[in-house]
Amino acid sequence: MTQHSGGSTTEPVSRFHSLSTTTSVSSLPGMVHGEERTPLVNQSDVEAGHMTHVQYGSSSMITSASGVKLPVDTSKRSSMFKKRVRYYVPSTAWIPDYSISLLGGDLLAGVTLAAMLIPQSVSYGTSLAKLSPTAGLFAAALPPIMYSLLGTSRQLNVAPEAALSLLVGQAVSDYRRGDHHVRPEDADAVGIAVATAITFQVGLFASMLGFFRLGFLDVVLSRALLRGFVTAVAVVIAVEQLIPMFGLDVLEKQMNPASTLDKIIFLLEFSWSDFHEPTTLVSFGALLVLIFMRTFKGYFRRTWWIERLPEVLLVVVLSTIISGYQRWDKKGVDILGIIPIKTGGDFFSFPLKQSIGYIRGTTSTAVLITIMGFLDSTVAAKQNADRFGYSISPNRELVALGAANLFGSFVPGTLPAFGSIVRSKINGDVGARTQLASLVTAGITLGATFFLLPYLYYLPRCVLASIICLFVISLFSEVPHDLMYYWRIRAWTDLAMMFLTFSLSVIWNIEIGIIVSLIISLLLVIKRSSHTRMIILGRIPGTDQWGPITDNPAAEDVPGILIIRIRESLDFANTAQLKERLRRLELYGQERTHPSEEPRRQAASTLVFHMADVETCDASAVQIFHELLETYQNRGVELFVTHLRSGPRQMFERAGIVELLGSEAFFATLGDAMTSIGQQ
Repeated sequence: MTQHSGGSTTEPVSRFHSLSTTTSVSSLPGMVHGEERTPLVNQSDVEAGHMTHVQYGSSSMITSASGVKLPVDTSKRSSMFKKRVRYYVPSTAWIPDYSISLLGGDLLAGVTLAAMLIPQSVSYGTSLAKLSPTAGLFAAALPPIMYSLLGTSRQLNVAPEAALSLLVGQAVSDYRRGDHHVRPEDADAVGIAVATAITFQVGLFASMLGFFRLGFLDVVLSRALLRGFVTAVAVVIAVEQLIPMFGLDVLEKQMNPASTLDKIIFLLEFSWSDFHEPTTLVSFGALLVLIFMRTFKGYFRRTWWIERLPEVLLVVVLSTIISGYQRWDKKGVDILGIIPIKTGGDFFSFPLKQSIGYIRGTTSTAVLITIMGFLDSTVAAKQNADRFGYSISPNRELVALGAANLFGSFVPGTLPAFGSIVRSKINGDVGARTQLASLVTAGITLGATFFLLPYLYYLPRCVLASIICLFVISLFSEVPHDLMYYWRIRAWTDLAMMFLTFSLSVIWNIEIGIIVSLIISLLLVIKRSSHTRMIILGRIPGTDQWGPITDNPAAEDVPGILIIRIRESLDFANTAQLKERLRRLELYGQERTHPSEEPRRQAASTLVFHMADVETCDASAVQIFHELLETYQNRGVELFVTHLRSGPRQMFERAGIVELLGSEAFFATLGDAMTSIGQQ
């Protein structure tokens, strides 16, 4: 009851009808009065920023064996199910609670990205993937629909990527040239089947990686490897596009240069003597206009309407209009022409219906596309999550990207689609706050595919190559910075990895470059993880403390006694070379020396293991450690163990190590062990 000044009383009024987005979850216990323990709100609702009113779950009654009625909270299981659905299908969280205040930003971002994506997707489909323009357009329209339902990133835009489209194009070209299977009469049918097989496998692999919770794989690849790969892709794409920009398409088909290095030599030999003048003027003129407009926009970042100008769309529209009026096609400039929607049969069909024969030969390409696409998407998603203050799940991202590509593969010929760092950043800058922006982009792109393509009849194909070259320039932008950074910190291994990836990708092909670099990267990771981190401890003068002799030059090394601190948990990987590592520490210390040199330390008569950092031991590690201790015992070396945690101690007891050494060999602290050794 509340007492007012007038002496009257009123019923108490709750002050907690709802919680704002600033309410802390930790403050909820303070809102509970008396014995009432029903939660005011679900924690997930507070984290999502929902305006949630106080609700109490209804209870039903069950009868026990003794006939006593007991209350059961049936809403608890329902609430748990809803939480799981909201977690695994994020769209069930943001769609019902969508705020109309976000609509303007999402619509503007969707339209802006569509203006950039439509000509870009046409370019990727024709110039890079060697397919119909609709292959790129469908990849920009269909996969984003599925990702918007399952993805955890609110700004990630899923669409075809230049590097991944190039990998598809190389596979398509190989099949058209190599005649690996019975070749259909229509070369387009080969391309459609190959692209469908790759996209289907990409979706399958990504989904499997997500289901098996392998989203941590992005930490295996070093940034140097990725930089070398991206730089090589930029060079390969630039070389591929310079050929149509000089009007050398027909000559290229006659000469048929295979590798990127062959194509570079081809350009150096024929670009000065056999170029097509109108095509060269149009393509490089368009590229200069694109560079000028992008630079011009950079000086007016604070003027929103100038910054939002879609320079790519403007160049496409203007070049199409001018080409139609001037009839550039009659002057030998290759134009887009009539673009039928080619899917090799039905618009929707099961992916394996036409492409089953191409599955085995495209698996390696699909694996590479999955890895590279996931890495790029993860970086983009994490950047936007940090920027806008929410979290993402790499495993659920894999599942969402896999489902998106599986969905796209049901339209034959659709390219693989993944997130882009550049597009996602633009998406967030313009105002996207939910995946509605991607749905808007997908809707506009899908409409353009069916209704606007006829208006691009006179679009010069060399202009599409110029558009791709514009994006290639951005891929080179970070190379000088990374090179100087690695040189400055003397990261020779990273520099070598970067140049190796780049060289192999350019000289042979991208697949060989990335596969060899991946193998070397994994070997380096295995090598580093197989070396148990151990340090030698010595007494710090004037104290009872013990510290690493490498960090404390004044630390005293006790003659005949080797004190080893193991700095990590033990498993089968890092204990395989434990015996050899201990031998080197015993004879040479922690300085790097050649095995042919004379020992610098006397052989130890007492060995003390400081195991405070060993949290776990697997069976293989314990077995190897047991054999190691037996070897030292046979040499007459006294053995002691200190700071052993309860988990590893239980493993030692079961494996017989405690029985082997005796309980008197185990001490709680290093000081106790050294005191006992001194007394002996």
